[in-house]
Amino acid sequence: MDISIVIPLFNEEESLVELYAWIDRVMQENKLSYEVIFINDGSTDRSWTIIEQLHAKHSNVKGIKFRRNYGKSPALFCGFEQAQGNVVITMDADLQDSPDEIPELYRMITQDQYDLVSGWKQKRYDPLSKTLPTKLFNATARKVSGIKNLHDFNCGLKAYRKDVVKNIEVYGEMHRYIPYLAKNAGFNRIGEKVVQHQARKFGNTKFGGWNRFVNGYLDLISLWFLSRFGIKPMHFFGLLGSLMFVVGFISVVIVGATKLYNMYNGMPYRLVTESPYFYLSLTAMIIGTQLFLTGFLGELISRNSPERNNYQIEKII
Repeated sequence: MDISIVIPLFNEEESLVELYAWIDRVMQENKLSYEVIFINDGSTDRSWTIIEQLHAKHSNVKGIKFRRNYGKSPALFCGFEQAQGNVVITMDADLQDSPDEIPELYRMITQDQYDLVSGWKQKRYDPLSKTLPTKLFNATARKVSGIKNLHDFNCGLKAYRKDVVKNIEVYGEMHRYIPYLAKNAGFNRIGEKVVQHQARKFGNTKFGGWNRFVNGYLDLISLWFLSRFGIKPMHFFGLLGSLMFVVGFISVVIVGATKLYNMYNGMPYRLVTESPYFYLSLTAMIIGTQLFLTGFLGELISRNSPERNNYQIEKII
């Protein structure tokens, strides 16, 4: 199979039939074999009913129904598990991503030998409350990830070589950083394509701009830390804890030595416990010990819980 198209959705009943018809037309025109995998992320409207109707008419339509709303990353994770195509395309269900972009994305993966191609919505039709946080978010992501050629990390329209989606784990809200996850997994050929951004046809956006920026910033810090110290937390906590302990210990020695020196030379002196530096030194030693133990415990549990991507799936078609 040439292409798997993975589409997470939440309450998008108005757009699904039109979206599938658009995809089918593009695939037929370009003579590409394909499957469409809809992931219904706990929708409360008729989205799943429509997916079942499409499946009954078209054998290449597949669906996954979550019992409740988990978010975009879990939906992508489950979609990637089911995908069978040599190239995997992700796109949003709200008709803002154009299926007409798919053939070129497919060509860039198969002929230009990219591992991942991310869309760049250079001209957007979103409100300022969404576009401004997006610009700040992308600037930060470029700096931290080292992927300088991407302008839009969070664009839903992306193309992947099959090996990429089978070797990365998307969880929490890490869908924003799939290019970074791919880079950390050793897939370094990451490209970008300017794509058309359609004005939203039905309903309202399901994601808030500033909320996404704040959460994205926190996720980016987590991902950076995990990529640097995820399997070696002792290198971070152990080093920091050891430095604090040594500084605290040396400070205690200096306080004690100063008292002994003054006593030996008949000079006035204070009790060690009267010096504020004594308590600061003890605090540094205690914190240093705690950080060291944190690193040690982190080494013991460096592999995260295997249940973090265990989602309640009601039905698969």
